[in-house]
Amino acid sequence: PYCARVTRALDELGVQVDLRNVLEEPQHARELVAARGRRTVPVLRIRRPDGDEWMPESADIVAYLRRRFPGAQAG
Repeated sequence: PYCARVTRALDELGVQVDLRNVLEEPQHARELVAARGRRTVPVLRIRRPDGDEWMPESADIVAYLRRRFPGAQAG
């Protein structure tokens, strides 16, 4: 349900991101564990010049997306 919450927000906002399935693609699971020490999802990877930020909580991800893409919100 947490991943669905994030994908629903992405759809509502019309925002496209690279989705990676850690269950079907072991290399993505390894990358996530290397970066965060755990494999729990959803996680939003925010690439920044000074280093990547990994945002792990679905509610935080949705709030970030709504702030980051305010003009994309429906309604």
